Amino acid sequence: MANRRAVVTGASSGIGEAAVRALRATGWDVVGVARRADRLAALEAETGAGAFAADLTSDADVEALATFLAETGPLHALVHVAGGARGTDRVEDGRVEDWQWMFEANVLSAQRLVSALLPQLRRGAASDGHADTLFVTSTAAQTAYAGGSGYNAAKAGEAMLAHALRLELNGEPIRVVEVAPGMVHTPEFTLNRLGGDSAAAERVYDGVDNPLTAEDVADVIAYALNAPGHVNLDLITMRPVAQSAQYLLARGPLRPRGTEEL
Repeated sequence: MANRRAVVTGASSGIGEAAVRALRATGWDVVGVARRADRLAALEAETGAGAFAADLTSDADVEALATFLAETGPLHALVHVAGGARGTDRVEDGRVEDWQWMFEANVLSAQRLVSALLPQLRRGAASDGHADTLFVTSTAAQTAYAGGSGYNAAKAGEAMLAHALRLELNGEPIRVVEVAPGMVHTPEFTLNRLGGDSAAAERVYDGVDNPLTAEDVADVIAYALNAPGHVNLDLITMRPVAQSAQYLLARGPLRPRGTEEL
């Protein structure tokens, strides 16, 4: 069998970029997708991954991506990482434009991709045994927090899409995996959420002993896709040890109790 091929969205930075690298390192052919063609070109030159520039909030761009994939080889996995958050407003103060963007970027983009690419994934499964869809959501999909309502709602919507899709694909050899990270320190997520305020973005991580990295999440993505085809990891929730829950975050070095004098 030829190498399996995956399309990875959000590939120009953060978890998406790291996922391209992790899958390439484990033998996958990969097509990275993002809006920033220059970043994709650099990743392509470094890793040998393919690249396709697209805005996943555009029906035309998603249709063009589907056509490109169909013309260039089989498809065995959709890894949907693209998305994001805007703002930390209360519900009463939220900007409708921010909420609309979050729903478009996190939920409707996932629906567009599934609708456009599922026929190709079915063909990949028919010829090579199984196919995969994997969605990177967030612990924000599981637990609400003040100032997170718009992102909570969008990521919960994306998670419900994945859960429903798994039921709808019952009887087909197509896995549906959800990876829900907690605190991940990436260069852009919090910076974009806070409108480019770099000082405020860094304060989010102040004193946290080893928040997750994009590479940590990418390793889990690669593990899930490389698991035997009959094994489905429905939901993987991952957090740094310092974050016991969405609302409980330790700041400062982690150490066992009673060892302060050691």
